[in-house]
Amino acid sequence: MLVRVMEQAIRDGLIEVNPARLYGGQKLFKTAEDEESDPRGLALRDWDTLDRLACALAAASYNEYEGWGDIVRFAGGTGARIGEVSGVRAGDIDTDKWLWRCCRQTTTAPGGLLDKGTKGKRSRFVPIIPELRPNVAWRIARVGGRPDARLFTGPRGGRVTTAILRDATHWDDVVTTLGYEYLRRHDLRHTALTWFADAGVPPHILMRIAGHGQLTTTQRYLHPDLRSIQRAGDQLTAYINATRGLPGPKVEVEQIRQLAITA
Repeated sequence: MLVRVMEQAIRDGLIEVNPARLYGGQKLFKTAEDEESDPRGLALRDWDTLDRLACALAAASYNEYEGWGDIVRFAGGTGARIGEVSGVRAGDIDTDKWLWRCCRQTTTAPGGLLDKGTKGKRSRFVPIIPELRPNVAWRIARVGGRPDARLFTGPRGGRVTTAILRDATHWDDVVTTLGYEYLRRHDLRHTALTWFADAGVPPHILMRIAGHGQLTTTQRYLHPDLRSIQRAGDQLTAYINATRGLPGPKVEVEQIRQLAITA
């Protein structure tokens, strides 16, 4: 009985998988565990990979609706949830500074879909990178610049949820074909936040962009490689040199010895 109830919840778009079914349980548990401990491992590699995914999803949809690809790119380039992408209005975008004021999301409710505040219950500003700007500008022009007009919709102008995106684009089949069978819609958010972290965005700024309530959540995206650690050492050396009046960025061995003697 519980399995049937959960299957109806999937059809209604309230959940994505049936937790009452036993098959694939270990795989689902592993995915959830990765998201909790290592969301970086769920991120796409680069922008070209994201773009190929967006094109493939649009091509797999009915009438090859390009809007699905635009939604995927926007989510993957901003770190927003799909519901937040659905909630974007023209008036939320500052095209002078290219900032998006994320202040609402589309979510499911007993009576259907509704718009409400973001998950953190507060608005936040998110940068719109150059790769996204032409499409955003085109969409604002298409709605005549009306501030209350929704920018991202389904082919009939309706609101979008993660379940709608999945079904309309045959998501599971497409990502499996591309070799990303683990990928879910929420992993687009993991992708952008991982890229922000790798680009050197400070944790406290990344926390604000992501809308995280705790810094510990943001820190899961920080995973410096050896080059980052080496750069950190160079930066510290340059700082020490500046405070001591020594030429930088490197301190020669003899200088270190002299410093040790004078100290």
